[in-house]
Amino acid sequence: MPLSRSRYSSPFGLPWAWLVALLPLLLGAPLIYWQAERAHERQTAEGIRQAQGKLEQILDYADNATTMVSSLVGISCQTAVLPLREHSMATPFVRSLNLTHQGNIYCTSLYGISGAPEEPEQYVDGQLRLMPGNQVTPERAVLIFRRETTDGSVLAGIDTQYLADTLQLTSLSAPIDLQIGDLWLDAQGNTFHDGVGEQATHEITTTSSRYPFSLRASPDDTTLWPLLRADFGPLLIMLALLSLLFGIGARALERRSNSPLREIRRGLRDNEFEPFYQPIVDIETNTWKGLEVLMRWNHPQAGLIPPDQFVPLAERSGLIVGMTSQLMAKVAKDLAPHVYQLSPGFHVGFNISASHCEGKHLLEQCQQFLSAFPADTITLVLELTERELLKPSEMTTALFETLGNMNIRIAIDDFGTGNASLAYLRQFHVDYLKIDRSFVAMVGQDALSHHLLDNIIDLSTRLNLGIVAEGIETTLQRDYLSQRGVQFLQGYLYARPMPAEDLMRTLATSPESSPVKASPLET
Repeated sequence: MPLSRSRYSSPFGLPWAWLVALLPLLLGAPLIYWQAERAHERQTAEGIRQAQGKLEQILDYADNATTMVSSLVGISCQTAVLPLREHSMATPFVRSLNLTHQGNIYCTSLYGISGAPEEPEQYVDGQLRLMPGNQVTPERAVLIFRRETTDGSVLAGIDTQYLADTLQLTSLSAPIDLQIGDLWLDAQGNTFHDGVGEQATHEITTTSSRYPFSLRASPDDTTLWPLLRADFGPLLIMLALLSLLFGIGARALERRSNSPLREIRRGLRDNEFEPFYQPIVDIETNTWKGLEVLMRWNHPQAGLIPPDQFVPLAERSGLIVGMTSQLMAKVAKDLAPHVYQLSPGFHVGFNISASHCEGKHLLEQCQQFLSAFPADTITLVLELTERELLKPSEMTTALFETLGNMNIRIAIDDFGTGNASLAYLRQFHVDYLKIDRSFVAMVGQDALSHHLLDNIIDLSTRLNLGIVAEGIETTLQRDYLSQRGVQFLQGYLYARPMPAEDLMRTLATSPESSPVKASPLET
């Protein structure tokens, strides 16, 4: 943060200062690492539980298919082959259905008459068999589901690509392997015997109570460190800052008059925080549907300062409430004279955090903002951020109920990037999800990235929520999201964040896709 501080002599001239500076790190770093390990294990356990449920669903399809054709066992292949093919084609995940009699496979939906041996002794509990390959796909593993009847059995072939995809989608915290008998299948579709390769430090295992298979997840440091950096990085940074403050000691007190917090207070007093606007496009009508208000600090010495350099401190200190109130007043002054030039119900979004929901400040700010506009001309949207966790209480429940009665919409900002996103969906009435730019940037990358983005879109559809995609920078991203029903787009492809004097000129024109290069301030 470009907040001036006077030069001073080294605060670490004495040995005790070094010890004091290291104390928070020595005490806090092991605790953070322990918390990261526990969180990692919880995520891994949840992933393996989800994998088990999805694999059981796949086998349920095979179970149902073999039940439907079990009456065909023993009849001629000429008669049975057509029903076998119809059921195999109509059943998800099932690649083939086969009939056996007297130890031989005598009819298959793929080739008709066959004479291959059944080998029932190779099936775990007489039900499942994992094969590295077979005659049809010698280079790809296959899973066989077996249903025994009085005259023979029915075999359902399942392509292990479905199983590998399931393992891959649920292996976000640690690799998950599937075991059937003495053979294993990993998320890449490779089969191996136990003991092959390097073993993990510890494992999390589960066994299905419905089918004879087991799952094993192997969390290790290679999968822990990304979690540690992503979820606990700010805590480590705070520890480092705390160490610095401890080491500086008395010197820091001498510099307190120029502290960042006091500088923010001064900026708030001098009315230096200004709104920047980034419009939102309705892709279906190619019109401007709304905008997000972004805070900038017009510092007298440093110029415009982006929000990531001061908003977190403002939130922790509670100053963000006054800053947002000041911002809302400026936005109302900017937009009120032009309200009838905007589309009906034009959305205006502000970021809010847990600090805003304490007391009646937020409600009063919203009432004052809406009072500046004629009724039903503006739709106010409050975007919940996750930098501070908002815990449900009687106060927050009453607050959100009142906001809903005022037709104020609630959105979850940067959905999917923090631990509180799903909790907010359960605890509060939400109208919109805003897909974080990190997910949008995955478009055109790999299949797994597409699955993650598609799952978020599917979740919003199932919950009947509106969805806004942030960070649209390419026509490929625009087309991909539009094809999947995402109606509202926001990003540099359409418009940069801009001051008020440029906003109305932009809103007077139709949205155009014109890729622009982002600057550090445009976040």
